Amino acid sequence: MTDLDEAHCVRTAGDSWDIIESVGATAVMVAAARAVETESADPLIRDEFARVLVTAAGAGWTQLANPDLEWIGDDEPGRRAHRVAVDYQAVRTHFFDEYFTEAAQRGVRQAVILAAGLDSRAYRLDWPAGTTVYEIDQPKVLQYKSSVLESAGAAPRAARQPVAVDLRDDWPAALDAAGFDRTQPTAWLAEGLLPYLPSDAQDRLFEKISALSAPGSQFAVEVFSFDATNERRRAARRARWARMQRLGLDVNVESLTYREGDRADAARWLTEHGWQIHAVGNRDEMTRLGRPIPHDLLEESIVSTLVRARLTPTS
Repeated sequence: MTDLDEAHCVRTAGDSWDIIESVGATAVMVAAARAVETESADPLIRDEFARVLVTAAGAGWTQLANPDLEWIGDDEPGRRAHRVAVDYQAVRTHFFDEYFTEAAQRGVRQAVILAAGLDSRAYRLDWPAGTTVYEIDQPKVLQYKSSVLESAGAAPRAARQPVAVDLRDDWPAALDAAGFDRTQPTAWLAEGLLPYLPSDAQDRLFEKISALSAPGSQFAVEVFSFDATNERRRAARRARWARMQRLGLDVNVESLTYREGDRADAARWLTEHGWQIHAVGNRDEMTRLGRPIPHDLLEESIVSTLVRARLTPTS
């Protein structure tokens, strides 16, 4: 495995993937963490669909979703580090679950999940009657999720509209064709997405969301902080990928992400374009929810900001 500053991005313009390939595999990793959390003794979130979505991807992924973490063996530091990673996924899931719940309480009746992956919120959240959830992602990813959940007898709790389109293409047109109403407020979500977009594509994404948003719309986004000079964090990443290789899973997230130095700060961009934001660091949110990162693991853990924004009416 390679370091953040040594890893060369393997992405190309117009690349696509299946659920266990490239960026698709990261969706399975995240779902596996939700499965582990759901089956823990005192789960912060419950995603009863995560395990079935993961196990359908293969034996190695099934082991990754086991809550006992037996696949890590007697590597106690590895077990602790993996538990922190699961805690992070649980906390961010909780943050964005609450975001959608509060948006619904404000009367928002359409949601758009960008790069939806194996997100199961359309199936597990208590959506008010009349809510439509649009899920945008690669065609093969959406097909996989729909097929697996249909076979499991799962039914969405809102009107679910898959929108099979790449976010680097004309996704607003595809969203419109799926029935999106530009005159109604929308709750947007970009969870775990931004690092997989080139910086210019991120800017275009924000511009299009703003153009499509009626007053009262809301936007939630996860913003990561990468520090290539942090030796402990780099070593922790190498160790994590090495552990996954034991399961026959070779996923190097760093090689799938874009790390241009000119990437716009999401919170600042939104503020400058008429959005009122509330931002919290992941470490503060993890502490608030009873999942603090152990002090000796702080330097090697994920650093991110969880942002909620609301579009204010223009005078």
